[in-house]
Amino acid sequence: MKLDYQEIWNKCMAVIKDNVTDSAFKTWFKPIVPLKLEHKEFTIQVPSQFFYEYLEEKYADLIHASLIRFAGIGTILNYRVIVDNTSGGHTILQSEKAGYNTLPKKKDIKDLNKAPGSIMQANIQDWNPNLNERYSFENYFEGVSNKLSRSIGDAVALKPGKTAFNPLFVYGGSGVGKTHLCHAIGGKIRSLFPNKKVLYISAHLFQVQFTDAARNNTSNDFINFYQGVDVLILDDVQEFIGKKGTQQTYFHIFNHLHQLGKQLILTSDKPPVELQGLEERLVTRLKWGMTAELCKPDMELRKKILSNKIRHDGLDIPLEIIDFIAENVTDHVRDLEGIITSMVAHSLVYNREVDIELARRVVSQTVKLEKKQITLEKIQDVVSNYFNIDLSTIQSKSRKREIVKARHVTMFLSKKYTDYSYAHIGTVVGKRDHATVLHACKAIQDSLDIDKSFQHAMNEIENLLQK
Repeated sequence: MKLDYQEIWNKCMAVIKDNVTDSAFKTWFKPIVPLKLEHKEFTIQVPSQFFYEYLEEKYADLIHASLIRFAGIGTILNYRVIVDNTSGGHTILQSEKAGYNTLPKKKDIKDLNKAPGSIMQANIQDWNPNLNERYSFENYFEGVSNKLSRSIGDAVALKPGKTAFNPLFVYGGSGVGKTHLCHAIGGKIRSLFPNKKVLYISAHLFQVQFTDAARNNTSNDFINFYQGVDVLILDDVQEFIGKKGTQQTYFHIFNHLHQLGKQLILTSDKPPVELQGLEERLVTRLKWGMTAELCKPDMELRKKILSNKIRHDGLDIPLEIIDFIAENVTDHVRDLEGIITSMVAHSLVYNREVDIELARRVVSQTVKLEKKQITLEKIQDVVSNYFNIDLSTIQSKSRKREIVKARHVTMFLSKKYTDYSYAHIGTVVGKRDHATVLHACKAIQDSLDIDKSFQHAMNEIENLLQK
């Protein structure tokens, strides 16, 4: 029985849900609306251009694989992208993956960059460096925390194997930019020296390949392949700890390449001297060249990274929100970019502006925000200064509109940020009863629901309270 487009999409969603996290499914797939299937073209509706671009970058292969399974080989994916929520304006964009005629094969990790039988088979035209072109020096911004590593990496890229920085050993905690730097170095070498065989590989994948070679009695081919590389970039060498066979093989590969003047680049979460469980002779060689530490990104660097992400995605996010994120997310570069993506997704799904309240909610899902104590006294001082009205006037019995507004804001924020009762807040703010405070809170909430300029003013006040 032939399925209609809604049934096909429901089946696709079931497959997709099994292959992504719950949060990703709710954020990126629940808002999608299937529209039609005509002439092997399946059309879905997405909320914005940003939504379309993110799906294409991250999930296009998964969506296509699902569609081909249930709609048939040759199915093309179209996006109906909303460009104006008020008028219903839209544009139709075809997926860049359109035209797939076969079901993508599931890749086994050992086949992602499998060593061929001999180095002679790996012609430079067919060589796969396993580099991510998105990670370059152009978007690897310099700060105090990475200045040394970045400068040395750039020097290595200009003269691979011909500097004192061989091997180059970069270490630091998770998310500080080690992998980005590796890909940037590899990419620049490839552009300057197109005939060099550059290879990036994780220590884990190297270990998998080594195990397969030993099992299949092809260890010599494995070693010959790696000894033919011009620039070998090994990520997360700490994965070799406790793997004696892998360490011994890498040791011989290292020696061979180093003696030939080939460039070796390694990363780890610790410096060589702290890698307990690696053979001493290997540790000694890791210390031959240059050891550089990548630290957590400093404040200015975090702002650069955020600003670049915002500019790259064509977003408009206030500077105060950039400052807030940079002040609170201090450990991982990946977290900074992920938070921007999450904020925009929340904004699209729930049709609300990207403001400080949304930023606080998204950031709190990634890092633990330190709650600063907000007292009734501080609330009254901040509101008084913001509206430029004396505290005694706010607490008076005046019914002037601007004074009533300041008084209501004081009561609303007092209830929101403290545990005091309506009655206690009323007593402090001019000896009012609890019913007055209750009415004030409702009036402010009603204004927030309909008045964008007032929303902006409240965001500014709440931001001042957090300082």
